[in-house]
Amino acid sequence: MFRTAITFVALLVGTFVFGGLVLLAQLFGVKQGPGSIYEKCPRWWAWWLLRAAGVKVVLHGDQPLVTGAPRLYVANHVSWFDIPAMIEVLPHYGFVAKRELEKVPIFGPAARGVGVIYIDRENRKAAFGAYEDAAQKIQQGNAVLVYPEGTRGGSYTLRPFKKGPFVLALASGAPIVPVVIYGTIEVNPRDEFRASPGKVHVHLLDPIPTAGLTYADRETLADQVRERMADCLRTVYGVEPAMELREGRRTGTVSSETTAA
Repeated sequence: MFRTAITFVALLVGTFVFGGLVLLAQLFGVKQGPGSIYEKCPRWWAWWLLRAAGVKVVLHGDQPLVTGAPRLYVANHVSWFDIPAMIEVLPHYGFVAKRELEKVPIFGPAARGVGVIYIDRENRKAAFGAYEDAAQKIQQGNAVLVYPEGTRGGSYTLRPFKKGPFVLALASGAPIVPVVIYGTIEVNPRDEFRASPGKVHVHLLDPIPTAGLTYADRETLADQVRERMADCLRTVYGVEPAMELREGRRTGTVSSETTAA
């Protein structure tokens, strides 16, 4: 409980300080750009929170981390700590998040200020409008992170992917970098108010090009990304894929269970 209390206090203080700096920068008209306060504050916030929780993030993969390169990072989602872990390892990027987070005092508006794009999961038209905004950011040379499972899961077995992120990838024409996060459940399980020290592993897998693909390819693209992530989880951590993915491999096809946005 002591570690949890320290982490909770660090979250409150860090959000107030670093989120406040972002809001002040906006108030005084500080411009976005490499090395700006909008890029530094999320990293300071993540560093502060991870150290308070006693979490070390280990990056795996041979993919270069180049700021200014258009990329769509697609990651599994099992814990709230996925967010600071990804901020720790990636260059400056925006990410797509549920609109409920926008209502969190200081955090919500500050996150928007550093590039978060909020989506309303209950409004399909609005959700796809948010993805169009994200596609424009990627086309301008930015990186964007999405969690295609939508909400946090209770295990590392991948759940069905929503199709919105892959429509975003096709609209932007940027390569998809599949990402596997492992270890955050042990740090902070879903629906449990606790934080424990631990090691979090982030695997950046080989990019999947999207240039030349069309809207009709969205389900095939989602299946390809999901299978590559499932292969990493199975070979490295012994996490077996979901039943429909295993059955798809046996028959030579992968059935799609994607849903809207």
